Amino acid sequence: MRRPNLLFLYTDEQAAATLAAYGNGLIEMPNLDRLAARSLVFERAYVTQPVCTPSRSSILTGMCPHTSGCTRNNVPLDADVECLPELGEFSGYRTAHMGKWHLGDEIFAQHGFDEWVSIEDGYRAYYNPWRDRDQHCDYWQWLVDRGIEPSQSEDGFNAFGRGFSARLPEERSKPAFLAERATAFLRACGDDPFVLYVNFLEPHMPFFGPRDDQYDPADVPLPDSFHAPPGPEAPLKLRLLHEHYRQVGISGMALRTPDDWRRLIANYWGLCSLVDTYAGRILDALEANGQADDTIVVFTSDHGDMMGAHQLVAKTVMYDEAARVPLLLRVPWLERASGHIEEPVSQVDLVPTLLDLLGQAVPGHLQGRSWRPELHHGRAPEAADVVIEWNGPDNGMLGATQHTLPHHLEALTSYDEAWDAVTAPLRTIVTPTGWKFTCSPRGEHELYNLHEDPGETRNLMGDPAIGELVADLYERLLEWQERTGDEAAMSSDPRLR
Repeated sequence: MRRPNLLFLYTDEQAAATLAAYGNGLIEMPNLDRLAARSLVFERAYVTQPVCTPSRSSILTGMCPHTSGCTRNNVPLDADVECLPELGEFSGYRTAHMGKWHLGDEIFAQHGFDEWVSIEDGYRAYYNPWRDRDQHCDYWQWLVDRGIEPSQSEDGFNAFGRGFSARLPEERSKPAFLAERATAFLRACGDDPFVLYVNFLEPHMPFFGPRDDQYDPADVPLPDSFHAPPGPEAPLKLRLLHEHYRQVGISGMALRTPDDWRRLIANYWGLCSLVDTYAGRILDALEANGQADDTIVVFTSDHGDMMGAHQLVAKTVMYDEAARVPLLLRVPWLERASGHIEEPVSQVDLVPTLLDLLGQAVPGHLQGRSWRPELHHGRAPEAADVVIEWNGPDNGMLGATQHTLPHHLEALTSYDEAWDAVTAPLRTIVTPTGWKFTCSPRGEHELYNLHEDPGETRNLMGDPAIGELVADLYERLLEWQERTGDEAAMSSDPRLR
């Protein structure tokens, strides 16, 4: 076999429950369905933090967000924190990243990727001071070359906003652009080995696009937990989010009635199908070029989306709909190349696993573990706890609180209390036996039995019979903190001892 390649396809904000491999046969995604049939399907794959930048830092570096420094959105990944192409010996490889980056200096090649294709101009405020803020992303130039006129912002910068781009015809969409560039890259590689990451913005908000009519909202079922919104006993952060979306909606769409939610979900499904079409073109190019048998293919997302579960939308919460993602891993030369793996896994393990599968040494400082030894022998990764972080400020929460609290949230709490609720760090542990425990410094702990209650509708923290279990889970969280150098303050609640 030639030196192995890596094709890493990932989306933004795609929940696991959008794929047939995870039980949803209603969304048309034939290309990803075909990939899943030839891949290992990880049933319980979790992000390290359910929001963009922190999660992406783990996907690229094999480090926890509190270690990489990317603990909230728009924190740039430090140049000294290495990504996969920098962690191995990839001389002779062509390396490329295409699509959304969201780890700083958005449109500029960095972190071992020699070729760079960008699609976003909205992160100019977060560029390093020496970067040229008048430079445009590659997608901007692609649209201009096709006669599409950008609009001018207040500072004189010409740009295509996300809302504008989402209303363009499908052949001018970001997925179409990325597929064009990615397939050209694969053809140009020929027999040369490559590492190619392609990130689709979709199905991230704005939750509309050229496939809005693909699904009839009347045919869209609501999530099983739709009728279990955060009640008076739920953590304040969840109640604030629920009230915010009920009052304000999202992407210009109201979220007050079941039909409102079905309209939103139908649009979201259309965006998932849109991604499938253009991911399929990249996968077809891999086959047509004769590269498929030598290529590891990964499909995943940086976090999920609540999409009506508990009458919430988007991410930033620890529920499975936001923290659990699809993860397909195709390694053609494995003895067991397909099938379902039920053990919980963390995306922090992806970098060490991929390096190992690519024949590279795995650096000792990585905080994930390689699954290759087990996969090589046809076994599932060794069962282990998974920990999910929430690291306080920003992460898309504070803006909503600041803008809406004066108008309709005073009945729930004071502004200071709301601020404390949305900035409090959380740590969640998911066990192989199906327990999920979230520890809050505010004492708003949550405990769910995912086997009996997959919708996380019954918080068992009030059950006196599970005191020893809670104490054990808390101790395991403390051990994880010590092992990974996590200094987030944990609760002193006596119920946890």
